[in-house]
Amino acid sequence: MSFSVTLPDGSKKDFDKAVSVKELASSIATSLGKAAVGAKINGVMKPLDYIVDEDVEAAIITDKDEEGLDILRATAAFLLEAVAKRKYPELRLGMHEADEGGFFVDTDKEDQIKVTELPELEKAMQKAIKNGEKIEYTSMKKSELEEIFKDDQFKLDLLKDEEDEVAVYKLGDFVDFGFDALLPNTGKIKNFKLLSVAGAYWLGKSSNPMLQRIFGTAFFKKAALDEDLKRRAEIKERDHRTIGRDLDLFFVDPKVGAGLPYWMPKGATIRRVVERYIVDKEVADGYEHVYTPVLMNVDAYKTSGHWAHYRDDMFPPMDMGDGEMLELRPMNCPSHIQIYKHHIRSYRELPIRIAELGMMHRYEKSGALSGLQRVREMTLNDGHTFVALDQIREEFAKVLKLIMDVYKDFDITDYYFRLSYRDPKNTDKYYANDEMWERSQSMLKAAMDDLGLDYVEAEGEAAFYGPKLDIQTKTALGNDETMSTIQLDFMLPERFGLTYVGQDGEEHRPVMIHRGIVGTMERFIAYLTEIYKGAFPTWLAPVQAEIIPVNEEAHGEYADKVRAELAKRGFRAEVDHRNEKLGYKIRESQTQKVPYTLVLGDEEMNANGVNVRRYGTEEQISKSLDDFIAEIDADVKSYSREK
Repeated sequence: MSFSVTLPDGSKKDFDKAVSVKELASSIATSLGKAAVGAKINGVMKPLDYIVDEDVEAAIITDKDEEGLDILRATAAFLLEAVAKRKYPELRLGMHEADEGGFFVDTDKEDQIKVTELPELEKAMQKAIKNGEKIEYTSMKKSELEEIFKDDQFKLDLLKDEEDEVAVYKLGDFVDFGFDALLPNTGKIKNFKLLSVAGAYWLGKSSNPMLQRIFGTAFFKKAALDEDLKRRAEIKERDHRTIGRDLDLFFVDPKVGAGLPYWMPKGATIRRVVERYIVDKEVADGYEHVYTPVLMNVDAYKTSGHWAHYRDDMFPPMDMGDGEMLELRPMNCPSHIQIYKHHIRSYRELPIRIAELGMMHRYEKSGALSGLQRVREMTLNDGHTFVALDQIREEFAKVLKLIMDVYKDFDITDYYFRLSYRDPKNTDKYYANDEMWERSQSMLKAAMDDLGLDYVEAEGEAAFYGPKLDIQTKTALGNDETMSTIQLDFMLPERFGLTYVGQDGEEHRPVMIHRGIVGTMERFIAYLTEIYKGAFPTWLAPVQAEIIPVNEEAHGEYADKVRAELAKRGFRAEVDHRNEKLGYKIRESQTQKVPYTLVLGDEEMNANGVNVRRYGTEEQISKSLDDFIAEIDADVKSYSREK
């Protein structure tokens, strides 16, 4: 026997007998043998016990590599399965996965595992880690595994896709499959944490049973684990779902409709302020706001191409019984095209700017739904401009200026520009017209170059009908997200036969510019909630001033008078008339993150004044009611920016 192992630098090592991955690593360098946790053999991760006996390409993985962390976390997931099965013999096991976010294991038993049981599972894992229990890599016949898992339908489902010989790992009597590479023993899983439990439908289908998903994470170094736990605590503190519940902004109830948010009065107030702001801003910028139906004949979406390209993300058409098939719209573009087509258009009218807060529906899988971030019903801050060819660059710059003005008012500063092009090889996703793509992409790039703005280019991120400028923001949780977009479209005007009468009296084809300023109301308010941690600036806050009378009988009437005075000037104020102690009411106002807490006693009532405390401070300042009104008015008009 003789074979060669090709290493990442192109060098080769020759062997005349089979070697394990660990032996291969040691033959390269003794230190590498000690540091190795696995290898990539022909691009597939393998454990240290894996035997190499033929020509292969190999890359040794250590604890310094990302793949090394994946191996550690996969081993932690395997150990969690083993100790959980020991503790709960009746337990059935589903999917398991390890990635950059940590690891999870799906479990199922009559009484599902609760978050309060995680410390006990951690202790059992720590005992196995301390003992350095051996993890054996071997293989078994599929029929043997079917016998082992005969009472576990989930494992039997997963076995259907396996070959007759299945790679498995053993820890004592416990056996499982589906892991690429694990560590040879439990000793290195020292820095780990079981994080949470959640429900997860089997194989992600809502028609399947709900399993219990246990999440955890692991690192080679304690400092890295501590930093990750700190980051997760920050994420939890900023999670818009938690804040939305605590501040009573919105809720989603799967029993009445998964992915369909209900906006409570306070959440609806924030949304209404944002919507009024956007509409006023767009109208001032020359847009004509419209309302269009959420239903449209499915033929319109066949013409637009949405039926071909987005059908899996659309709800099933509704048969009206007379041959008409209506579709809940996934996009507003065809609706605004109908507005344009309703009249004969002249070059004198161009650009024609149409905007709408348009409600749309998209079928998101239940496993992907998340608070306001991923929903099935959404309202898009949508707009479409119909321009002549020579108006593209000027209109593009105008839209971009509007976006930047809005970002300034919302204090959005962490963003970058991305030009998103088609992938010419992906003929399924993108409309087939090379000339159109080359033309539109070069025009979009030229428009950005004219403005002297830095940007990155991303192939394969375009819409199916045209290239776009995406403005990518960083969320409070560190995720990269598209906030705004400007899309150039030569295709839809062609497919819908759009025209305008030119100066020469002939018909010409307009170009369509799609643009979204802040995306959907749902996702934008989720973004704001997390950025502000629920402490909304005064102009957005659902309650801008909480008024607390020191004594209800003595000062309650004056409190109502102050509220009425503020309401008359358009400010959102409430009076806390509850029969609670003063300190409790003040703390409650701070907990609800109200920008201004006004305490009214004898001194304030006699002086027609208020005692003011700003959210997040201990300082209390007495001032006249007129002075406070001037202060809050300036705060709101400046969009709560620093003076």
